[in-house]
Amino acid sequence: LKKTMSDILKKILAVKKQEINAAKATKPYSSLLQEAKSTPPSRDFVAAIHNKINAGQSAVIAEIKQASPSKGILRGKSSDPETPSFEFLPAEIAKTYALHGAACLSVLTDKQFFLGSPEYLQAARTACSLPVLRKDFILEDYQIAEARVMQADCILLIVSAFVMESGEASSHSSSKAVQRMLQLEKLAHALNMSVLVEVHDAMELEMALQLTTPLIGVNNRNLRTFATTLDSTLQLLDQMPSNRIVVTESGIHTVADVALMRDHHVNVFLVGEAFMRAEDPGKELQKLFF
Repeated sequence: LKKTMSDILKKILAVKKQEINAAKATKPYSSLLQEAKSTPPSRDFVAAIHNKINAGQSAVIAEIKQASPSKGILRGKSSDPETPSFEFLPAEIAKTYALHGAACLSVLTDKQFFLGSPEYLQAARTACSLPVLRKDFILEDYQIAEARVMQADCILLIVSAFVMESGEASSHSSSKAVQRMLQLEKLAHALNMSVLVEVHDAMELEMALQLTTPLIGVNNRNLRTFATTLDSTLQLLDQMPSNRIVVTESGIHTVADVALMRDHHVNVFLVGEAFMRAEDPGKELQKLFF
């Protein structure tokens, strides 16, 4: 039987905790936090998005990722002879994204499941002037300090991960999951990073709206079936307050997909897979959005 995304999420979170504990053994949180506080200034992730929207354009958070649990290797060495193997060079990809109109970058730092790395984030950020999201499964303060040390400008909080961790099914606003996310958001903001909070459904959205961040990501990929449908974003628009910015994630592959979203006043897109499979990811971005 095919594993569901929630099975995979459970596995990822277990590995994450091991990674955090191993990192703490090498460098205690207190010294990591000191390092985070003395890192050069961050770039304004939210402002970069606003600038595109105010110019009447799509704000694209362009993703740099080598692989995913659902799709396997997207770029770089692949055992499948059918897969075109373009080189995975984060700095070069970042440059072409910046050149072709991306608002921000998203870089996978999870090693085991996405073949990501903090070094990829640093290389991408150094290669251009765009703000960068650390795309990972964040559960603890330690990872937020770590994100700032690697010079991330924004972090991701995935509501379903906190719900799973808390063992609660309720969307009650005082739930452990919400309290935990609020603590982590506060730390991220104290370290001058933005926060993107990711939801899949109405219950998760209700929880996400307890946070202060304007950035609400809607992942169009179903956690149980892996199928993507843009309806996931469209169905939640009625519940989205006007002071929040909707970021539609996954399942954007065609000009028609972009037009559908923009017709519904969704102007921010997090896209990776469609670009990663193209020879020049930046040119692909331009083709899709501009």
